[in-house]
Parts: sequence; structure tokens; C-alpha cells
Amino acid sequence: MAPPTPATRCLRVEGANIVDAEGKQVILKGCATGGHTNMENFITGYPGHESEMRKAMLEVLGQEKYDFFFDKFLEYFFTSSDARFLASLGLNCIRIPINYHHFLDDLNPSVIKKEGFKLIDRIVNACAAEGLYTILDMHTFPGGQNQGWHSDTGIHKALFWDFKVFQDGMTELWVEIAKHYKGNTWVAGYNPMNEPADPNHTALQAWYQRVEKAIREVDPDHILFLDGNTYAMDFTGFKEVLPNCVYAIHDYASFGFPAGEPYVGSPEQKEALQKSYERKVEFMKERGVPIWNGEFGPVYASPEDPNHGKINQQRYDLLGQQLKIYKKDEISWSIWLYKDIGFQGMVHASPDSPYIRLLKPFLDKKMRLGVDKWFAIPLGRDDSAVKHIYEPVIAHFKESILPEHVNKRYPQVWKIEGHIHRVLRETLMSEILCWEYASYFEGKTLEELDALAASFKLENCVKREGLNEILRKDAEGKD
Repeated sequence: MAPPTPATRCLRVEGANIVDAEGKQVILKGCATGGHTNMENFITGYPGHESEMRKAMLEVLGQEKYDFFFDKFLEYFFTSSDARFLASLGLNCIRIPINYHHFLDDLNPSVIKKEGFKLIDRIVNACAAEGLYTILDMHTFPGGQNQGWHSDTGIHKALFWDFKVFQDGMTELWVEIAKHYKGNTWVAGYNPMNEPADPNHTALQAWYQRVEKAIREVDPDHILFLDGNTYAMDFTGFKEVLPNCVYAIHDYASFGFPAGEPYVGSPEQKEALQKSYERKVEFMKERGVPIWNGEFGPVYASPEDPNHGKINQQRYDLLGQQLKIYKKDEISWSIWLYKDIGFQGMVHASPDSPYIRLLKPFLDKKMRLGVDKWFAIPLGRDDSAVKHIYEPVIAHFKESILPEHVNKRYPQVWKIEGHIHRVLRETLMSEILCWEYASYFEGKTLEELDALAASFKLENCVKREGLNEILRKDAEGKD
């Protein structure tokens, strides 16, 4: 079927709805291409942060092979075949997470790299050819907009909020992006910042006001999709509604992770899902503005787990219940994740692919060490190999800090345990392990590097049919 003719104007906000040129409500349903133009450690298996990994890869490969491998990776990870597949499921909008390094060099931040536009244009155009809208999501920021490893800073603080020069630079970058995509009706809008975590709950509001005004001066039409604070889960500091803006939550459920209670669909569990969702969207419902759930979705058990069939059915049931909640409120959503190495994606690299075969020993070690703390637990692995190391450290901190101060550090929801793991495992240990990861690529020929990158081509991947069928049925309006 040929894609629809592009609209004569951009999607826009009208009351609590997103509407098209004719004023008809549009509910955006899709997924994110995470791991592509913003690489993440659990998605492709490296340790730590993308920038650290890339530096180690450059040291091992040299400039020519480094450029070749990553160019091929970016080429193969998302093509017209991927867009066609996603459209075949009835999805209508793809979120594109972007690492700011594709546009800015930290040593020359005043110059915007044109290569970044070529990279994102290719994805936007491939999706448009299949009738898919896109949302451009800035996933990383200089200094870090949050304390997480996925902000690609290599540190455990969000320094973006403390440096005006960072805020100036990213505002200017968004102005250039808005100039470039002005009038492109297949771009549903801009997601200026992924998962902000502003400890004071005021700097975020000030930057949103500033970037919204700056974008509107060059592109008055595109919607802005604004994440809540503290990883898109907290709107208590939001005081006003900006024009033509959709407000975004991230709605992960603990039932979707082995560390959480298995989902059996009990009335109590359904009520807990509903309450968690209602807490996050209270601001939007009170103000009568549209809601976008920019990320959600469980992780899935490996076929190596003897109970993987039962576990994954529970996860599918959980996902189905979440979609029922969203359907009732007619909100837009984007599931996390499209493609990875086998934990959460709609498709994943085959266990027999050159990439997985090469890195299997390292991936096993990475899991054994639990360096990606949240990542180890979803796989059903415990900390048995390192528990005796970290538990005394946590106990030492708790014994040494006054009880009323133990959990003062923002975000408080992490508690002292989370902050310790963030620094020791996900920052220090992971950073050093980057060289071991890179060492697996040492001495590879261009042909071998091409085959490794091609492991992420859609035709070489495995489709998670149970997940995809749920998304297809929802798109078709079936329960």
C-alpha cells in the first residue's frame, strides 16, 4: 500500500488532542530506535558510556577502520526495510533518540556538524516513505541532563543545569534543527530533552521556556514533546502549560523486571499499574493537555532460561494491560525498544550472528560482574559473583552517614544503594572495561568489521513475534 500523501501542515495540539491538518485526532503509536543514533550499553553490549567506548574502539581500530565500522553500523541498524517492517505492524510514529555528539564537537561547540543532519534525514525520509511520522529526541546533553549512564557523560552528576554555556549551546542547536525541519510535515515534533533530572526542579522549567521560545522564532508549527522531571516521572514542579506542547511520561512497570513481582493480572496489580500511571499524568489531566508516553515496556527472559516461555507470557500480559490503560485515555505512546541484542527489542541480533559470537565471552563476563546493575537483574541474573564485594560497601556507607542523611542525594528514589552502584559499577568499573570490549575488535579486517555491523541488519535479526503481534493488534484496535 502506498504511503499517505503528506499533510499540508504539521500536526498540532488542540485541547487535549493531537490533530492533523483537518482537525482530526491523531494518536501516535510507535517505538524508539534507541541504540542507533544514541548507543546504549545494554542494547549493543558494550560497558559504560558511548563516548568512552568509542574512544577505546578508536585506539584499537585506528581512524580508518573506526570510521568504517561505525559508518556501517549506522547504515545497517536502520534502513528502509526497518521502516517498512514497522509500518506493516500498523505503527505510525518512530522516536529517534539522538546523541548530541552527532551535531557538536565538545572542542569546537560553536560549529554544528552537517553530518548529523545527513544521518537523521536518512531515517526521517525512510520513515516518511512508509507513512511514518518521526519525533526527534535529544537523548544526551553536554555535562549530562541527568545522572544516568545513558546521558553519555561518564560521570554521576547532571552538570548541564550548572553551566549556562551548556544551556546556550543546546538551545542554539535546537534552533538549527528546527530551521532544518521547518515545514516537514512527516516530523511530528521535537522532544527537546530525554529524561531530565534537575535536582532543584526550577532550571528545567526555565530551559523549557527558553528553548520553546527560541524554536518558535524559527519554526512556529512543530509540536514540542516535553518530558517530566526526574526521568519523565515527576511534574510536581511544572507550573504552566506552554503552547502547542505535549507533555511526556515514561511508564516502566516493576512487574516487567525479574526483580519485581511476577505479573499475574490480579486486581491488586492492575490497580497498582493504574495508580502509577495516574500519578504521572495528573498534571496533564488537570490542565487538559495531550499525553505522550515516550517510553515503557518490559524486558524478556532468554531462551536459556527454562521458564522463559512462562516469564515472557507474563510480560506480554503486562504490556497488554498497560496498552488498555493508554487506549482508555486515548494517549500517544512509543515503546522502548525496537532493536537490540535480545533483551527488550521487537527484533534482536541473532545468537548466531558474527557480533554475538565474537562478544559472547565478554557479554557473559559483563553479566557476571553486573556492571550494568539494572541490566543484570532483568536478565534473571543475580549478584552472586559480586554480592560479597558490594554489600559491605553499602553497609559501610549506611553505618558512616547519619541516618537522616543516608538518602538525601538526588534522585532520592535511587537510595544510597543506587548511587553507590552508579559510581562503582556503571561508571568506574565500566569505563575501564571499555578497553576489554574494544580488544575483541583488534586485528579485524574491513570485511570482518562489515559482517559484525551487518549483524544488526533487519534481515539478519530475529523478530520477537509475541511482542510484535500485541503491537499489531493494538494498532488494529483489537484487544
